[in-house]
Amino acid sequence: MKLPMSDTIKAKIKDSIATKELLLNDDVLLAEFDALINACLNSLKQGGKVIFCGNGGSFADAQHLSAEFTARFEKERRSLPSLALGTNSSTLSAIGNDYGFEYIFSRELDSIASTDDVFIAISTSGNSKNVVEAVKVANEKGIKTWGWTGKGAGKMDSLCPTIQIPSNNTARIQECHILLGHILCGQVEERYFN
Repeated sequence: MKLPMSDTIKAKIKDSIATKELLLNDDVLLAEFDALINACLNSLKQGGKVIFCGNGGSFADAQHLSAEFTARFEKERRSLPSLALGTNSSTLSAIGNDYGFEYIFSRELDSIASTDDVFIAISTSGNSKNVVEAVKVANEKGIKTWGWTGKGAGKMDSLCPTIQIPSNNTARIQECHILLGHILCGQVEERYFN
């Protein structure tokens, strides 16, 4: 029997809330997330920047969160240095064509990142080849890196500390990534300027 539309909508909202409840009660994840906030603060105070990357929907999230740093989030304040890899379409297409799609982020990261930076690599599965390759380059360069993934973290689990959303559902994972991203932006903004 098919549920009425309003029941279907409510079920999706309840599923999202349930995932966020799991997130709320995961003290290990929250401690790792707090370490990331502190790393971003330290990086910015030392003249570094916060670099994001992601594939697909996570690419849009990377751009969104970087914009919160460089424009503003909730406070009127000066810009904070941040960028999302892959936003220069000429660079993206040149690297994709000359080296392969899996290197579109790693090659760009190699050219712009320094050890003062923080790198946030977003992949719901933890297995996006282009994101994984970027994490490898970040490790080679000694850049502080966190992966944002779903449960299990895929290949990224062995490459960097991970913020693993307790779900295997892509939509629920992405909803929590944006929630944490907004918390990250808000906390950095609040603590940096106070």
